[in-house]
Parts: sequence; structure tokens; C-alpha cells
Amino acid sequence: MKPFQIHLPGPPGHIVYPKHQAGHIGKQAGHLGSQAFYPGRQHDYLVPPAGTAGIPVQNQPGRPAGVPWMPAPPPPLNCPPGLEYLSQIDMILIHQQIELLEVLFSFESSNVYEIKNSFGQRIYFAAEDTNFCIRNCCGRSRPFTLRITDNVGREVITLERPLRCNCCCCPCCLQEIEIQAPPGVPVGYVTQTWHPCLTKFTIQNQKREDVLKISGPCIMCSCIAGVDFEITSLDEQIVVGRISKHWSGFLREAFTDADNFGIQFPRDLDVKMKAVMIGACFLIDYMFFERTR
Repeated sequence: MKPFQIHLPGPPGHIVYPKHQAGHIGKQAGHLGSQAFYPGRQHDYLVPPAGTAGIPVQNQPGRPAGVPWMPAPPPPLNCPPGLEYLSQIDMILIHQQIELLEVLFSFESSNVYEIKNSFGQRIYFAAEDTNFCIRNCCGRSRPFTLRITDNVGREVITLERPLRCNCCCCPCCLQEIEIQAPPGVPVGYVTQTWHPCLTKFTIQNQKREDVLKISGPCIMCSCIAGVDFEITSLDEQIVVGRISKHWSGFLREAFTDADNFGIQFPRDLDVKMKAVMIGACFLIDYMFFERTR
């Protein structure tokens, strides 16, 4: 086979070979292949392995400077708008911002979070939408709407938590959260499963069919170490991911409720299920790690 040639004016027999296009990105270093191994129904939530991840881009206007935003990859088939950022990653880092009002006056203010990939690039911002009375009267049991926006301020995910009983002795009216993407279109739910000792949740799809389970420890203490919640298959025999509460240091843990979390999941998991796992992480944060005033 002859090489591809471009004929330009020049000496006889002169051949010009095309160069790589500017901005060409090779294979991502450390790229992980398919990690999915769900039995049965879980295959419904797998998509073909994503392509290469992008490189950092400059900060977008209207957002805090200093940390690059993750560039938007090509959206997969049937992907809700804005969730294409989740298609090429297998880890999410969630950092809650410290609110000065809470530190100085012990008033509960609206929680604000940064959501990043494993390279430290911003993916989303998340902001709680509640009023002063609900935050300071209901505490960690409060109902809330959490709005997750992308780098241009477009709301791509909405989390709705209704007011429910927060007593572990009561097996009815347990905690749950609804995940919408885009806003107004449910893609899944996370419901608490009653257990006398352990922390358990069930991840459901938009039809409220059980897909995965989450299991946590009996005692929620992050004073000196992190806390892990395992994401498993329905029979709890296969671990497919993890939600981890990271220890943030003594001063931050003692005087603020600004928490750091990490979420791990298979890279080729459906983006809708990845969004539901983000909702599960926020529900766990409010239930167990929000300080009571």
C-alpha cells in the first residue's frame, strides 16, 4: 500500500506527508479498561468503554479561578445533557467548602461543594437550596434541593430529599433521595434499608427497580480515620464501587462540617447510575456527617 501523498509545488518526486493535527491527544496515561462484572440485570447499565480523557482547560468565565475545568467529552448515546462529563471517569472527588458564618456563629448555612475528577479538574458545582429556618431547625434531617451545575452554570443534576424520620428505631418513613437529570426527569433513587445495626441503602433506577446496594459500618466516626461504604451487587457478593468519607484533619473535623468524599465506580457504568451514586454520597453526608447545632 502506497503512503498517502499530498502533491504540492516542488522538485520532481518530492512527497509531503501530512502531520498530526494540532492539539492531537494520544492515549491517556494510566487508562483503565472495562471493570464491569455485574451478573444479570446490571449489564443493562453498561455502555461501551469511553475514549480518552481530555487535558486541562482554562478557567471558565464567571467561576472561581485557580483550578482547571474538565473539558467536555463527546456525549455517549442517549446521555442526558451534562452527564457526558461522567462517561470517561471512574472516580469522583467531592469537597465541601468551608463557610465562615458556620465557624464564627454556629449558624447552619447552605452547603456548597466542588465536584472534581481524579486529576483535580472541576466537573460540577453543587449548592444547597433551602431556607434559614429549615437548615437550623431540622438539622441533618432537613429536606433539601441540591442543584448541580456545570462550568457554564447550566443545571444538569437536581437532588430532591423529602422530610423523613431520622430515627434508626423506626422502620417506616426511612430516608431517600431522588436524582433528576436533567432537572424534572428522574433517573434513579437511593432509599435507606432498615437494619438494627448496619447502614444500608438500595440504589434504584428510574422505574424504581433495585440495581445495587450500599453497605456501611455500624459506627460512624471519622474523627481519626475515614469511613467506607461499599457498593455491591444485589446479593452483596461482589463489590463494584465505594463511597469513602475522607478524614480532613483534626481542626477541620472538630470545628467545621466541611467534608471530603471520594466515589469509585466502574468506568463503563451508565452515566445515569454514576449520577445516582453522587446522590447517594450527598444523602450519606447529610445523614451522618452534618453537624447538629
